[in-house]
Amino acid sequence: MGKKILMIAPTSFFSDYGGHIRILEEARLLQKLGHQVKIVTYYKGRDVAGLDIERTAPLPYRAEYEVGSSRHKIAFDVYLSLKALQVAWRMRPDIIHGHMHEGALIGWVLARWLNIPLIFDYQGSLSAEMLDHRFMRPNGRRFRLIRRLEKFINMRADAILTSSKQARELLATDFEIPPSRLISLPDCVDVDKFNPHRFSATELAAKKASLGIPPDHHLVVYLGLLTDYQGIPHMLQAAALLKQGGHPVHFLIMGFPSVGHYKLLASQLGVADCVTFTGKVPFEKAPFLLSLGDIAITAKMSATEGSGKMLNYMALGLPTVAYDTPVHRQYLGEAGVYVPVGDIAGLAAAIQNLAQDEARRHDLGQKLRQRAKGNFTWEAAVNIILEQYGHAYTFRTA
Repeated sequence: MGKKILMIAPTSFFSDYGGHIRILEEARLLQKLGHQVKIVTYYKGRDVAGLDIERTAPLPYRAEYEVGSSRHKIAFDVYLSLKALQVAWRMRPDIIHGHMHEGALIGWVLARWLNIPLIFDYQGSLSAEMLDHRFMRPNGRRFRLIRRLEKFINMRADAILTSSKQARELLATDFEIPPSRLISLPDCVDVDKFNPHRFSATELAAKKASLGIPPDHHLVVYLGLLTDYQGIPHMLQAAALLKQGGHPVHFLIMGFPSVGHYKLLASQLGVADCVTFTGKVPFEKAPFLLSLGDIAITAKMSATEGSGKMLNYMALGLPTVAYDTPVHRQYLGEAGVYVPVGDIAGLAAAIQNLAQDEARRHDLGQKLRQRAKGNFTWEAAVNIILEQYGHAYTFRTA
């Protein structure tokens, strides 16, 4: 008999990036296996056909505010708590599945009230994310307070699903979570949707032309959030070095927010003519647009957050240049092209070398697609989730 699962997503679900894909795919597969899944989330975001989503009321002020590390997020989470309580009272779930720290904290209160298990879907350190977004200073009073709150939340879950091995190690060492409660569940990919053979050369050439991408240039693609900690400035600086060296390379940078800011930076660096920004890309169009590329890039610098975008690159057989972090190595393995973190000249050199070696690009791309198919499918991941549901539910009801 299927379980009733209440997912709490403290974000504007659905948006076309990162952790939203994880929530989407988990919910879809759980439903496919006969479980009832209800997602409670913020009032903004895009509805998805087939998913049962309940949203908070809009804030009475700044209704168009984009959620991020900000004092306004406290108001969003108060509204989310009230909505989750309302839904839990009506639904009477068997499992609370809390995404991110706020979802786990709200879920813990509800789980204690209903005497049911709480599964925490951990996508990175709360305090580290706030540092990445420059919301606070390291080792300041606010940092120490958030760190204590983070540890409190981490200790509340019956099981924690970590999106990387490094996150699992961090929780075990820095936060002293018993290893028995930590389960590695890396981000995964739908290898049928992200299949390089779905699109014809004619379709791809026509799309490149419509975007103004020169047909004789090698194309480097990126799809994700446009933020400094994702390495967007480093990509643009690498583009400048390649242009200065006379190398025919074009960058297609897809995602949001701050498109205007990075367009201005590209102009200041003199690379506006060899970088194309698309803005927000619907997830459904991601396989086609990424298939335009010859090389993919990720310059994310986080040591613990997942980097699910790379799985899309891998499934499409795109050779990938990445900063050398444990998370990137977990995904790419020996088939990645690694550059020391912060080495912009290294990024440019790695791209140049791949652009000049078609055979190597093909070989790495084939290895990455096989790695994605063998190790990172959602069908395997959902079995891990259900196993943890079963363990936690048996323990709670025994």
